[in-house]
Amino acid sequence: MRLRARSAVRCHALAALVLLPALTGTALAEEARKAAIFPAEMNDPTLAYGRKNPPADQKRLGLVTDVLKAQLSEKAGIESVDLAPQAEELRKESPLYKCNGCTGPIAKALGAELAVTSFADKGANQLFNLVITISEAESGKVVRQGQVTIRANTDDDWSHAVRWIVKNRLLAEPLPGRS
Repeated sequence: MRLRARSAVRCHALAALVLLPALTGTALAEEARKAAIFPAEMNDPTLAYGRKNPPADQKRLGLVTDVLKAQLSEKAGIESVDLAPQAEELRKESPLYKCNGCTGPIAKALGAELAVTSFADKGANQLFNLVITISEAESGKVVRQGQVTIRANTDDDWSHAVRWIVKNRLLAEPLPGRS
């Protein structure tokens, strides 16, 4: 039992030394890491082609983006870059969850080291899967990813889901035996 506990402690310590500096940059640089935090999107298969999400869903997607930016800034020191210079490219490539790796080059063009995307997959009016991914802008390699199922549809539920993913998936040490 002691050997297993020591191995788990070593695994957590190694992960903290390797992965957290990749997100926070505290070990390598004093300045904040820059990330292109793209607006949250929704895949709603019930919408006819070309129709937009209802205003309530649009509001919650904006809330997801705002809470994600605040949490990454507060908890990891990640600075969000302005997306406006690449607005035309974002419009052309949207929806980003289907663009097959377009976020890395866009983030790199904005001077960001990281690309952060989030999307909700709508299953029903009160059932959503929210996925948040942090990738390296240069290589496109996924650094961290988290997913949660939201079984309600209020602002508080969506905010809580984002905070949970940031705390328990994006900034948490990896579980032993998992990548």
